Amino acid sequence: MSLSTVPTDQARREATEWFARLNKLDVPLAEMQAWKAWLDAPGNKAAYDEVDAFWRRSEGLKDDPDIKAAVANALGRATASAPTAPPRRRGFAVALAVGVVAAIAGGYALWAPKVYSTGVGEQRTIQLADGSTVVLDTDSQVAVRLTGAQRDIRLGRGQALFDVAHDGRRPFVVTAGAASIKALGTRFDVRREARGAIVTLVRGAVEVRQGGAAEPPQVWRLAPGQRVATQVPAPRPSPVDVDTATSWASGRLVFRAVPLRAAVAEFNRYERHKIEVADGPVGDELISGVFAVGDSDTFVGSMADLHDLTIERSDKDGTIRLTREGDGGGVR
Repeated sequence: MSLSTVPTDQARREATEWFARLNKLDVPLAEMQAWKAWLDAPGNKAAYDEVDAFWRRSEGLKDDPDIKAAVANALGRATASAPTAPPRRRGFAVALAVGVVAAIAGGYALWAPKVYSTGVGEQRTIQLADGSTVVLDTDSQVAVRLTGAQRDIRLGRGQALFDVAHDGRRPFVVTAGAASIKALGTRFDVRREARGAIVTLVRGAVEVRQGGAAEPPQVWRLAPGQRVATQVPAPRPSPVDVDTATSWASGRLVFRAVPLRAAVAEFNRYERHKIEVADGPVGDELISGVFAVGDSDTFVGSMADLHDLTIERSDKDGTIRLTREGDGGGVR
C-alpha cells in the first residue's frame, strides 16, 4: 500500500512519463511490474492520480480550437529537441505537451467555463473580464469562457441581455440550444425557448445562425430594432420596440396591446405562486400597462378592476385565479 503524501515535482514528471508509457496498445509485463513498484514510493500514486484525472478532464476539451493550438505549440517545443525520437517516446511527448499547456495556462480551471445563474424572481448583473456586461433575467443560466481567440457564452436557460465590449480579435458568440449569435461590439437580448431562441438587437449588428448538422444552416443578420424567433416556421427578422422588449432588464414589464393570457404568462416567469386566467374570451382581451417585475398584486388588482374580473386565491398552493362569470370554469 503506497503512502498518501503530497507529490513532488519530480514525482509528477515521472507520473506523466509512466502515464504515456502505459497508454500503449502493448505494455510488457516487466514494465507493468516496474510501474507498480514505482507506485509504492511516497507521493507517486498521488502524482499518477493527478495526471490521470487531468487527462480525463482534458478529453472533453480536445476539440476546442484554443486547446488544439496550445497543444500543437507545446508539442512542437517538446519534440524539437528530439526529432528522431522513437514512436514509444512520442506518447510521452504528447502527454508532456498537454502537461506543459496545463502548467502554462494555469491548469484546467482556466479553460473551464464560469457558470452564473438566477432563481425564480431573481435578476443579476455580471461584469465580465473583457468589459462586457450580462444581465440575467429570472430563472436563467449562462456559462462563460473567455479565451485568447473567442468569447464563448452558453445560455442554458432563460433570458439574458448582453452589452458587448468591442474586441475585433475575439468574436463574442452566444449559443442558445441550436441557435448561435455572433457579435463584436453590440447590445442584444437572447431568450431561450424550448425549440430555439428569440434574439432582439438593440444596437450594432449580429449574425444569428441555426442548424447545420443534418441540413444547411439558416443565417439571419439583424439590424438595430429587429428581432428573429428561430423556433417559428419560416423565421425571418421583424421590427420590434426594443424598449419594450428589454424593459425587464430595468425591472419593468411593459405590455402594449397584448392578450391578457400572454401578459399573465410573462408575469408567471417571475412568480412561484402562479396566476391563472379562466377559459374563454377574457384571456384574449388586450391589455396595456407598465408593472414592476414581481409585483403580481398590483398586476392582478389592475386586471381585475379594468376587466371586471374576480380574484380567487388558492389556500393550497397560493395560485391566483382570474375569472369572470359566464366565461367558463376552466383556467389556464
